[in-house]
Amino acid sequence: MLRPRKKYTVYDLRQLKGKRCLTHIHVKSPQEAAAAEQAGVDLMSCSFDSPEAQARLPLLVAAAPNSFLSAATPHGMATPEEAIRVAFRALEVGASSVYCSASPYIVEAMAREGIPVVGHLGMVPRHVTWTGYRAIGKTVDEARELYRRMKALENAGAYAAELEVVPHNLARFLCSQTKLILMSLGSGDGCDTQFLFSDDILGDYEERPPRHAKVYRNFAEENRRLQAERIAAFGEYIADVKEGRFPERCHLVEMEASLLDEVKRSIGGTAP
Repeated sequence: MLRPRKKYTVYDLRQLKGKRCLTHIHVKSPQEAAAAEQAGVDLMSCSFDSPEAQARLPLLVAAAPNSFLSAATPHGMATPEEAIRVAFRALEVGASSVYCSASPYIVEAMAREGIPVVGHLGMVPRHVTWTGYRAIGKTVDEARELYRRMKALENAGAYAAELEVVPHNLARFLCSQTKLILMSLGSGDGCDTQFLFSDDILGDYEERPPRHAKVYRNFAEENRRLQAERIAAFGEYIADVKEGRFPERCHLVEMEASLLDEVKRSIGGTAP
């Protein structure tokens, strides 16, 4: 029997900075969370940006009770007060920290309350109208701006930041210039964690995978196979019922004939 592993704290993560690259998976179901913990992943993250995702978080925590799990807060939180309420709700149901792509102003308000916050740098999908879907930091000006934003998050009190699609050599340099735990999503192996979504690892979609992802399984094909099997099984059941092959005697419970006769006599019924 496997012994429960130690659950990381933010303190632990800070102690590990510069010592090794941690593994990090974004999960979307209790089954994935349980599998990630059993496989030995270091960190997990999940969504907390919709009523469905908020209801799912306690199930993820229960499925992976010994794992550090960050919950991604909704985009567009209008005030620091709203951000604080959402973050504490996530922590109360078991999240270890929260992810927030808002400005340092919002991050600072949460950090002042002792909430562990993960920011976002580089190509931020929620802000992509300003940049386009591309690598960020390939020019001197963009690299300097990335450094400025990183320091703003650090000064606001974030403990970590996702670094998405940044040139790997720049990412390595930035990681050496900050106390933040930098989480590489498509930014090379010079950061503190290596981050992938479960959908990418499992191949659980039909589109072409992003350049930074590595696909280890083909769940999309497996899901197509399973759907075909569902249709076939349902069709066989329907045919069995129509043609009298189901139910068979082995599927039935039978009353003793003498007892049934007694019932019929007592109520004056007649059997077909």
